[in-house]
Amino acid sequence: MDKTYSIAEARNDLSGVVREAEAGRPVTLSRRGRPVAVVVSASEFARLAPQRRAVATAIDAFRRDHGASLDDADWLPARDSSAGRNVWRP
Repeated sequence: MDKTYSIAEARNDLSGVVREAEAGRPVTLSRRGRPVAVVVSASEFARLAPQRRAVATAIDAFRRDHGASLDDADWLPARDSSAGRNVWRP
């Protein structure tokens, strides 16, 4: 079961909070009785945190996986073939 500390209690016993988290027991921090944060070990955080890719890497992977089934018509809006608006010139 998670231990719960108020932020003031956690501040007074930070080493104990860290020890609990290192032991694999998450520690919930609360403010005015409401949970606001959870302290977990570094290994648990690494397991839970998503592995983020750079945007360019994600786009390249998308193109590689789906490029054959897509063409520009899927992405580009139809162009208006009218002449456009009249521009005032002095």
